[in-house]
Amino acid sequence: MAQPVWHDPEPLALTTAPVPQYGTGSLADLLPTLAAGMEVPGMTAGIAELTPADRNCVFLIDGLGWEQIKAHPAEAPYLHSLLPTSRGNTGRPLTAGFPATTATSLASVGTGLPPGAHGLTGYTTLNPATNELMNQLRWKPWTDPHAWQPYPTVFELADAAGVHTAQVSSPDFRHTPLTKVALSGGTFHGRLTGEDRMDLAAIQLGAADRSLVYTYYSEVDGKGHRFGVGSDDWRGQLMYVDRLVQRLADQLPPRSALYVTADHGMIDIPFDEESRIDFDEDWELGAGVALLGGEGRARHVYAVPGAAADVLTVWREVLGEQFWVASRDEAIAAGWFGPSVDERVYGRIGDVVAAAHADVVITASRREPHESQMVGMHGSMTPVEQLVPLLEVRP
Repeated sequence: MAQPVWHDPEPLALTTAPVPQYGTGSLADLLPTLAAGMEVPGMTAGIAELTPADRNCVFLIDGLGWEQIKAHPAEAPYLHSLLPTSRGNTGRPLTAGFPATTATSLASVGTGLPPGAHGLTGYTTLNPATNELMNQLRWKPWTDPHAWQPYPTVFELADAAGVHTAQVSSPDFRHTPLTKVALSGGTFHGRLTGEDRMDLAAIQLGAADRSLVYTYYSEVDGKGHRFGVGSDDWRGQLMYVDRLVQRLADQLPPRSALYVTADHGMIDIPFDEESRIDFDEDWELGAGVALLGGEGRARHVYAVPGAAADVLTVWREVLGEQFWVASRDEAIAAGWFGPSVDERVYGRIGDVVAAAHADVVITASRREPHESQMVGMHGSMTPVEQLVPLLEVRP
């Protein structure tokens, strides 16, 4: 297995990017902390304030960031009641990791590793073996999952240590490559409705003296992408998922803990030329670029041979007031992808990496017609995208 490697960085032009809290407060630290509390060998409790429990359930709500919960107390009264208050609730935000996108975050959750180790470094990234972009959410073009992400998941390690482990999610995800590399271990239970998932998660949680259960709901994210955060459709999903959390919380067995989290937050981007920069219509940004990866607010830019320095210069000149723009080595040295990057992962990262800090995206109307029409976006390191909840319930 490849060992982490550092590469000598160029001088970092921008040092203001709020790097995720890898090791102490990121999504990658959650399952190792819970597993360490159940005495799974090799696990470290990075989130020091969590009290160990014999039975742990993680409910991940796709797209529901910390800032969205804070801003919608009427639609999510139960979730809002779990935020830090004078009553002593211990809820806090975690950082998702960079980029703040589903494939990357789910791999961080399941493996307990930052992106620079597990290697799912964006929505689409370069496969250096084929010189093609790979969509790591849909796993296209197909590549061997365990060659792409060779580390065991925390579920696999917990299962080997005698902990009852289970994932309760949509049946559609049972055999996907992303599930195999990020969330496998123990037993997978497919259920169509949110209510059935909550009920079965509670049963699995109480099925043994030590248990680790994961459950998932996706439609908050789906409505946000299509209609925007705060739309009636999105608010309806928030109200529904709030009831799901309470339903699961009401069924917790003794000696258990429920942790509600998410993979990223979301921000709505206006449909105007200033807010949506179309790469496919911008000759300056396209000069010297062989492939455009990532997504609108977190771009991997792959230069033609010999053009990386020029591409970096142009992207900084054009976007420097709206994006953090770094070379590959600068982003690695700054810790965007974690404290180190595996050798096998190094070439997947763009020659240039651009992360938005203004309310703006880089679309690609011809290459990415579906993604370019989304209202809600995510990916970067701003608080609204990066901060995800860690809300705790105990019976």
